[in-house]
Amino acid sequence: MGRGQLRPTCIIQSGSSMARVKTLQALFKRYRRPGDVVFAWAALVVAVLLLSQLGAETNLKAGGKLVARPWFWPAVSLGGMAVFAALHLLTSLISERIEGRWVEIWYWIRSLEYAGWFIAYAAIVPIAGYLPSTIVFTLALIFRVGYRGSRFFWAGAVGAVATVLVFKSFLQVKLPAGQVYEYLPDGIRQIMLTYF
Repeated sequence: MGRGQLRPTCIIQSGSSMARVKTLQALFKRYRRPGDVVFAWAALVVAVLLLSQLGAETNLKAGGKLVARPWFWPAVSLGGMAVFAALHLLTSLISERIEGRWVEIWYWIRSLEYAGWFIAYAAIVPIAGYLPSTIVFTLALIFRVGYRGSRFFWAGAVGAVATVLVFKSFLQVKLPAGQVYEYLPDGIRQIMLTYF
């Protein structure tokens, strides 16, 4: 822009002070992360794979209104996902490379550990029961994240019991009964099956 021409500006109010952004371009500046291009590739691959399975997973019959057909809205959402993933990939490829890509990816992979904890918990509940599984996994996760004081373990145990009481006793969520409950005496077994 030449001198004397107006530049588009934007005012942002934050609390009682005013912060001025010089241009709309600065307002919409894209902040990239080191693993951006890997994420873009993954999103595009997943979108295309899901889109390719649309015919096998939905009914592609013609007839009736277009928006009422079973395949229409899944196709719209997956098509949008594929288009925006492709645009994200394009902008990632033409942007300058940011160091630390593999550090970021390793961080994502390490985060999958907690999904593994949840899968293990879901597999153990039908065997060991909701109450014992919840207490054991809560205490194991407290230890895993590095807390070692007894007050953390006591708080975790109390929180686990409270969670079980709220979900199983108060809300009466139907959860699989633990197989180990079958070995308990009759009176205790019925209480454990009903409330824990």
